[in-house]
Amino acid sequence: MTAALLLVPFAAPTPAQAQDRSFAPYTFPIATSVQLLPVAAEMRDGYERTSFKHWNAGQIPGDGCNTRAEVLLAEAVDKPEILPGCKLSGGRWWSYYDSKWLTSASALDVDHMVPLAEAWDSGASQWTAERRESYANDLAVNPSLVAVSAASNRSKADQDPAEWLPPTVEVSCRYASEWISTKLRWGLTADATEREALTQLADACPATTVTYEPAP
Repeated sequence: MTAALLLVPFAAPTPAQAQDRSFAPYTFPIATSVQLLPVAAEMRDGYERTSFKHWNAGQIPGDGCNTRAEVLLAEAVDKPEILPGCKLSGGRWWSYYDSKWLTSASALDVDHMVPLAEAWDSGASQWTAERRESYANDLAVNPSLVAVSAASNRSKADQDPAEWLPPTVEVSCRYASEWISTKLRWGLTADATEREALTQLADACPATTVTYEPAP
């Protein structure tokens, strides 16, 4: 699920280029990347989790696993055994949100870096059902989906970085980078409070970069 990333010379893309895969991928300083996020008010009207068909099976032929299991397999530090029906036995994972080792697949959630409700609020309400499905099952790049402890994921819920950051303070720069990357990849907006929080995080993370590849 790891995309090849290319460090390109700095030149801010035009809006058209930012959605054109021929220009991808981009790597920018985090402060520059924040400024590429369009600011717009959030709209939750009409949201239902079922608007995003997720945890599809068959994206990687032959193993019988769904999207959630594919993320767990890809991020396992020690690989679990795949039993019939894609039941995972054993394995070991590092939950970077809260700096915990986990040794049972059932103790992990697969977090949408930008939660489904937040994506809806930020532009996905205008997408087709097929594009929302692609978003919810995005295995093409690492930041889109992340295996973390169930407790940390449920603490986060559908909150943005103005409302929630990982309890492990040392990973705040990484988290902000991956949040921005996901929003830029999918052309999502940020509300004013969210962008201000991201700007403050960028100021605290001057050495951090953001790499993103516009989604198809």
